[in-house]
Amino acid sequence: MPDLIPVANPGAQFRIHADEIRKAINSVLDGGYYILGPQVRAFEGEFASFCGARFCIGVASGTDALVLALLTAGIGYGDEVITVSHTAVATVAAIEQVGAVPVFADIDAVSRCMNPEAITSLISSRTKAIIPVHIFGQPADMPAIMALAAMHKLFVIEDCAQAHGAEIDGKRVGTFGHAATFSFYPTKNLGAIGDGGAVVTNSPEFADTCQALREYGWRERYISSICGLNSRLDEIQAAILRVKLPHLAAGNARRRHIAAAYRQALDESRIVPPSHIDGTLHAMHLFVVKCEEREDLARHLAGHGISTGRHYPLAVHQQPAYSGRIRGAESLPVTERLYERLLSLPLFPELTDTEIERVCTALKSWTGTRSQRII
Repeated sequence: MPDLIPVANPGAQFRIHADEIRKAINSVLDGGYYILGPQVRAFEGEFASFCGARFCIGVASGTDALVLALLTAGIGYGDEVITVSHTAVATVAAIEQVGAVPVFADIDAVSRCMNPEAITSLISSRTKAIIPVHIFGQPADMPAIMALAAMHKLFVIEDCAQAHGAEIDGKRVGTFGHAATFSFYPTKNLGAIGDGGAVVTNSPEFADTCQALREYGWRERYISSICGLNSRLDEIQAAILRVKLPHLAAGNARRRHIAAAYRQALDESRIVPPSHIDGTLHAMHLFVVKCEEREDLARHLAGHGISTGRHYPLAVHQQPAYSGRIRGAESLPVTERLYERLLSLPLFPELTDTEIERVCTALKSWTGTRSQRII
């Protein structure tokens, strides 16, 4: 059997840029400035520019970015934050970490992102914020969500952990809400070799407060003007991200090329690919299909040396730590239906044309087998 094709392969991206990454790391080691130094400042400026935002604050992880954004917005004990159960647990964990209360809205069946029509009935006197998640790289309906937020005076934080470079009508996500958060976990479209994250905003006041909060509330060194945390993007990770950032747009384009090949292979099959939504540009962090015979498909692909994944095995409200205790979880039919059917196919820019063809051929052969069974 040929080599196994993984769902993701951050090591392949390192190898492509290895010489430049090693040079960047060595420059940090030789420079002797390892925390919140020139590499972090340069990356913050470059990533803000990439997003089309005024400010970027580098932090230790995507989860910390959510925590800091919530704290900066004044969200705390007892405040309700509307989000989705179809997300990484980090989104909900961050809300609870600041003492706030998550509330779940259902998703739209087409985008798989927060359904704006599900928000209004969940708003209470305690609701202070909304966190839409651009899941798998598909932008949520930010114009509709922002209109609702303005009507009810709610703060909006975009969770862009999987959506680096995604767009709505030519405008990149992360610039629609009052603030946005990003993860640079190694498998992300823009991934570090370690952990990292960022908060993005157009508000100078928000940026100033967030920047202080990430380092003990310091505006002046060693003087805590407010109570803060320790969540700093380190110089080595910033240097690595600076190497990778200029290649992000091309990497996203390659992801979309691979996705197009998969779509063609799935044409007229019983496997449903991610939907094309007019006016949006999918970052294609993951290629997640819906399939009634998911386990059979996964076994078939494994037999051809192709890995698959489940992002995620359970929705957050189905996780043991959260089951039965979050408002809104009693009415998530679209979310629950999706979780019975989703399966992730291999998707990363370094997939070779031969590997792409292997996946496509295996998908077609499963479809043919299924058709014969039905007949």
